[in-house]
Amino acid sequence: MSTTGFSSLVETFFNAGIVAKTAPLILAAAWQTLAVGLLIVVTGVLAGILLASVRYATRSRVLRGLIVAYADIMRALPPLVLLILVYFALPYVDIAMGAVMATWLCLSLVLAAFIEECVWSGLCTTPPGQMEAARSTGMTWLAAMQHVVLPQALRTALPQITNRCIATVKNTALGSVIGFSEVLGTAQVASSDFANPTPLTLCAAIYILMIFPIVLLSRYLETKAGHRS
Repeated sequence: MSTTGFSSLVETFFNAGIVAKTAPLILAAAWQTLAVGLLIVVTGVLAGILLASVRYATRSRVLRGLIVAYADIMRALPPLVLLILVYFALPYVDIAMGAVMATWLCLSLVLAAFIEECVWSGLCTTPPGQMEAARSTGMTWLAAMQHVVLPQALRTALPQITNRCIATVKNTALGSVIGFSEVLGTAQVASSDFANPTPLTLCAAIYILMIFPIVLLSRYLETKAGHRS
């Protein structure tokens, strides 16, 4: 690569002047994205685990059918469509919410459906004898589920859960459609204002910094689970 070409590359994608002007706004949006993303992940994962546990425990075909229907519908429905419906349609029935709340609710509902299926698949691979053995020691059903069955299911489902959580954090960008000032939408506006992709380069670096710790944590937990098994 020639010196001129390299200079043009730096000027186009790594313009220090534009970074200095846009970084405060993009970083503020990044903090908001991180906060909402973490809240979505916590809510979605806990709700998904709860749904899978109820599906595993109940003998009611109706309740199981409702959980399966919820998971199938939410996994099939594009998150953007759900966001638009919740944000623009609910006010017609006197239920209004802000962009942040709508983004949190919709993406949490979608993530919960995926996590439910991930955990359910893990529960299905756990030998039935594990629950019976735990109960024979005097454990209650809830204690056996919490300390014996569910941990094994989560270890099996961990890679899938991690992938869904990463995808969900990146899906917060969909919130820009309804006015949520997240990092990608903010970077796109800045890129248009300066007619330069440098803000998008900064956005990419921020996403790596946000997502990489999740990947490292997942690797650590997988390794730890492998040593235990």
